[in-house]
Amino acid sequence: MHSAIATFLVAAGLGVSPATSVKPEPRAVEASARPSAVVVSPESSALAASLDPVIDKALADQRIVGAVVIVAKDGEVIYRRAAGFEDREAKKPLREDAVFRLASMTKPLVSVAALALIDQGKLSLEDPVTKWLPTFRPRLPDGREPVITVRHLLTHTAGLTYGFNQPAQGAYQKAQVSDGLDNPPGLTLEENLRRLATAPLASEPGEKWAYSLATDVLGAVVASAGGAPLPQVVSRLVTQPLGLKDTGFRVSDVSRLATPYADGKPVPVRMGKTFDIPFGAGVVHYTPSRALDARAFPSGGAGMVGTASDYVKFLEALRKGGAPVLKQTTVEQLGSIHVGPESQPQGPGWGWGLASAVLIDPAPTHSPQSAGTWQWGGAYGHNWFVDPQRGLTVVALTNTALEGMSGGFPGAVRDAVYAADKAPAKKP
Repeated sequence: MHSAIATFLVAAGLGVSPATSVKPEPRAVEASARPSAVVVSPESSALAASLDPVIDKALADQRIVGAVVIVAKDGEVIYRRAAGFEDREAKKPLREDAVFRLASMTKPLVSVAALALIDQGKLSLEDPVTKWLPTFRPRLPDGREPVITVRHLLTHTAGLTYGFNQPAQGAYQKAQVSDGLDNPPGLTLEENLRRLATAPLASEPGEKWAYSLATDVLGAVVASAGGAPLPQVVSRLVTQPLGLKDTGFRVSDVSRLATPYADGKPVPVRMGKTFDIPFGAGVVHYTPSRALDARAFPSGGAGMVGTASDYVKFLEALRKGGAPVLKQTTVEQLGSIHVGPESQPQGPGWGWGLASAVLIDPAPTHSPQSAGTWQWGGAYGHNWFVDPQRGLTVVALTNTALEGMSGGFPGAVRDAVYAADKAPAKKP
């Protein structure tokens, strides 16, 4: 979709409408009394002094219910803090090892699994998708059947989109395509892709960038090329080698699963069994219980869960060169610009790599981040970025959609990190 996260920012200003009637108690959300930042050096002390007030204010203003924020610098974790509530109504504090529904933070994990298969010679960027998924043959509006490649899927230039980008009577809605955040009973990955292939492509593959279900299709390709269901392949190629014990397509410890909330007044609204957030002409459909359902199809674009510490490990492995999951040359490709600034995945100045947005020019973004920074988020309320020039990795997971992804919180966290980081950027 056009300016994916920027567009979400517009959506965040809209009201939320729970698909089931859920009304929060109009009471304050308490900030944690004692910040749990790990102070190990003057640098981390400065970061705590800069970042703690940002988290405290977001909680005090009742913009978020809870957050786990971790900052690593040159390979060392210099800040980690859990604050607020894992479950506000039960007054259960959020713990540092809380498990979150990752939503679109799933995409980099699945994309890296695909790149690992490419490193192993089992897959190629130029492979046509039909080599691995013979029946996936969507057509253009004029009836032509174009060639979609693995590269198109990784770069979101396949001509696909998301259902939440379309009105109620759009092609995806008519075909009953799932965006991967809901959980239609009995729907399999194969059936969802069959439905997707019946909808006309929005553009010729390779012609334009549009945030889309391409990573769900990529997940099916990864499963086919990897010779096992997607969860097993991602585990074998990514999460097991990196020791990501809490990251997968199902929750391993339900007691640590953060309760999801959505933006609301006077306080964020607790999500019910299903929950809808209006989004432009469409609607984002959430089914939080999906993370607990072993029968839910594995969405390569939105279906995983994990912890902040696991995700930092994952990003740090990439920042350091990819071992033990990817070759360094592959990581260099991952962080290169494959779709230019015309894509605007996070507004002017941003392009797209092979798994996330990549900052091309900081000037129009008014961001302190360096050129070459990778960044993305998740619709349950998350944001992360890696600034290779400064050796920074920052993960901020909240249980509040959409504030934690595209509200003021991610930018405030980012600015606080850079305000405390006085070290000069390395030469690219």
